[in-house]
Amino acid sequence: MLDVSRDEITDGSLTRALLVLAAPLVMQNFVQVGQQVIDTFWVGRLGENAVAAVGLNFPLSAFLLAIFVGINAGTQVLVSQRVGADDLTGARRAAFHGIVLALGTGLALAVTVFALSPNVIALFGAEPAVARLAATYLATYALAFPVMGMSDAIEMGFIGWGDSRAALYINVTAVVVNVVLDPFLIFGYWIPGFDGLGIQGAALATGLGYGAGFLLALGMMLRGRDDYTLTRASATLRLDDARELVDVGLPRTGQHAAAQSVRVLIIGIAAAAGGSAALAAYTVGARIASVAFIPASGLAQAAQSVVGQNIGAANPMRASRTTWVGAAIAVVGLSLIGVVQWFVPELLANLFVPDLTPDGLALTVDYLRILVFGYWGIGAMSLFNAGFNGARKTRTSMVADLVKYWGVRLPIAAVGVLLVDGVGVHAVFWAVTVSNVVGAVGTGAYYYYTTTNGMLERAAEVASSPAD
Repeated sequence: MLDVSRDEITDGSLTRALLVLAAPLVMQNFVQVGQQVIDTFWVGRLGENAVAAVGLNFPLSAFLLAIFVGINAGTQVLVSQRVGADDLTGARRAAFHGIVLALGTGLALAVTVFALSPNVIALFGAEPAVARLAATYLATYALAFPVMGMSDAIEMGFIGWGDSRAALYINVTAVVVNVVLDPFLIFGYWIPGFDGLGIQGAALATGLGYGAGFLLALGMMLRGRDDYTLTRASATLRLDDARELVDVGLPRTGQHAAAQSVRVLIIGIAAAAGGSAALAAYTVGARIASVAFIPASGLAQAAQSVVGQNIGAANPMRASRTTWVGAAIAVVGLSLIGVVQWFVPELLANLFVPDLTPDGLALTVDYLRILVFGYWGIGAMSLFNAGFNGARKTRTSMVADLVKYWGVRLPIAAVGVLLVDGVGVHAVFWAVTVSNVVGAVGTGAYYYYTTTNGMLERAAEVASSPAD
């Protein structure tokens, strides 16, 4: 596999640096979403109620885990900027603080969610059979929160350093363990006297997969890769470092929480508009869209590190070019994926959940085709947000997502379902696409405005200062 050095990221072929760094991340994200797809595949054999239960957990878990998004973003941005400024000791120390913060928050979150999972699920008014399954899945999944958080923090440090292959290895390990354990733990296949744990087994298999990935991540960091290692000097807690990481990452937590909270509310709107068939359609559509978005997501992760290192190296013009080149690639790539999805929606739906009801299948096909019109916007906005995040302007990307989700998506979905006769759950489907388009256009215009007014130059002055 091709590799890219730190010198190439800050002073070499920009296109090569971006694509080489993105390639393992794209594969990593395919593997990561593969965990979700595999769970949906096996859980689909338990019936539509089980699929709906996992669908209810999908945005809810993402909302609960929003705090890790902030820790991960702060870790990646600080590591990348300090590496760009050639402050390797400060970069290692930033990674260590990310791990410690992830452990503490993961333990607190796991205990809280495990104890309150039935109460949390009850808030969404799901049918009793679905709510029971959803609470079981959530309580089991919560046990893995601490190792998930620490694994992701180590992984983000590798990515910020410019070693995206390590992230691939970590996620491949996690999904392989998940793949192997799913049929055993869900159905008890090939185990005499064991009937399986059902939906609880799916959550347990995913958690054990994350645990295996964490052990590999920790081993690689202790051994060291390209100077990214946990040294005795870097394993020291400093209030200033923790404060800086939280300052950079906290808006990303707010951004992610805002997005996921709206998704949770829209789950409720979809369920109210069309019952379990609509909820299953939304779940399948969301999973397929997450797979389609993988290339742009990997590209955005790579761009955030390239932008960060170039900001740290006082090279703001190169940071700006990274964002625009990445956005163009994402728009073209997701548009092509959308064309394929437009022509084979039934095939995709049946691949994920073979036994959808006729109503569920029809709604899923409609949703998959409506999503196509906004795919390009998802890719473009993710790259513009990466450009802001790499420059420590995480508050800007947070505001952009607040407008997208709370200012556009939720009002359209709610008004369409509640006030427009005959639209039903299709209002939810169109709300997703319209918000993706509006978000991309607005964020792109603001990125152009701020970069032409010296935003990146000011960011470079801050980032190039030594961490000590």
